[in-house]
Amino acid sequence: MAQKPSIPKGTRDFSPAEVAKRNYISSIMKHHFEVFGFQPIETPSFENSETLMGKYGEEGDRLIFKILNSGDYLDKVSEEELSNIDYKKLTSKISEKALRYDLTVPFARYVVQHQNEIEFPFKRYQIQPVWRADRPQKGRFREFYQCDADVVGSTSLWQEVELVQLYDAVFTQLGLGGATIKINNRKILSGIAEVIGAKDKLIDFTVALDKLDKIGEEGVKKEMLEKGISETAIEKVQPLFQFMGTVAEKIEKLNQLLASSEEGKKGVEELQFICETIEKLGLQTAIIDLDVTLARGLNYYTGAIFEVVAPQVAMGSIGGGGRYDDLTGIFGLKNMSGVGISFGLDRIYLVLEELGLFPETVTATTKALFINYGNQESLYAMEAITKLRRSGIKVELYPDAAKIAKQFQHADKRGIPFAVIAGQSEMEQNCFGLKNLATGEQMKLDFEGLRKALV
Repeated sequence: MAQKPSIPKGTRDFSPAEVAKRNYISSIMKHHFEVFGFQPIETPSFENSETLMGKYGEEGDRLIFKILNSGDYLDKVSEEELSNIDYKKLTSKISEKALRYDLTVPFARYVVQHQNEIEFPFKRYQIQPVWRADRPQKGRFREFYQCDADVVGSTSLWQEVELVQLYDAVFTQLGLGGATIKINNRKILSGIAEVIGAKDKLIDFTVALDKLDKIGEEGVKKEMLEKGISETAIEKVQPLFQFMGTVAEKIEKLNQLLASSEEGKKGVEELQFICETIEKLGLQTAIIDLDVTLARGLNYYTGAIFEVVAPQVAMGSIGGGGRYDDLTGIFGLKNMSGVGISFGLDRIYLVLEELGLFPETVTATTKALFINYGNQESLYAMEAITKLRRSGIKVELYPDAAKIAKQFQHADKRGIPFAVIAGQSEMEQNCFGLKNLATGEQMKLDFEGLRKALV
């Protein structure tokens, strides 16, 4: 017996309707990326291992899919190495390439490699799949798409302002009014750690603080104590646990809390500029909120940090990003500041599906199926089909002169709304029969009438 086919865990097939919905989301993203001046690039699905390894930390390195060298991949491995296997050393011998883990490191490599051709500041967008050898679970896949927009070569905070507007524009057109764009700043978190005397525990402090909405105040305090942060320091940070009010009120509280930290005050100034400018310019439907517990990617970001949460649906973040001061430093090009955001295509899809926000026209397929009565009639039908297609109307001919009932059944199963009858009688009268498959209504039309009916 033939083996039953399957796909690797953590990957998915997408049906025509699912692909149409995903394309709908990405087409709106592409439109706004380009309206905002971002240019598209693409990078290979796999990179040299040395490009990726060591850029994501030990945990990230474990999640990179390695590609075995072609041919005799053990050719470079000695018998001694085989008998005393050191997996890290062995991997570098048998695998020189790997699937990309994200779009950021390949983008950094691209900027360094093409720096003499690029006009800075460089605004790029990229929508491509990435791969991670993670444990598959709901909402987490081994193959998924990232949708990134970044600006490199400028430290101007106007870029952050534009990225907030970009989020607003995309989510407004998708119908996700009320999406919350959370904003924070790495310098503020560093300043808080400094003020409470826990600067050496910055990562432990912020990782615990980031869990406030999940484990609550007591849970955060308990984790901080376990990480060696003193009770005195935790008492000083108490105001953050009830950090309420408008954005302006929160900024004022931070000014008071961080009065003794130069780095913290710098972070507050940056946030104040972004938030006050956005308030003056206005947003269409999104809401901006200062979230002092937001600490995503702290080892990576150096300034503003963004995260977007969908309205009405508990889905986690549907977007995120921030400012990084040395994106290309990992490849030797120093002082190349950048800022970027990402859209979570898969989660956005699930949110739109749950809220019923996909327009019906998104999954619309063929508008009309021409019934096949034989070769002579099919030639008559194809002449009309050719003209309709050149007008951008989706129509097709059933390929076989099968039983008429079977052809109508095919149209019904495909969700095609109309059938076109082009038999001997219609040929003699130089017309077409158009049948509405939902209502059963049928009429005879000349070609121009048919075209207008199917537009």
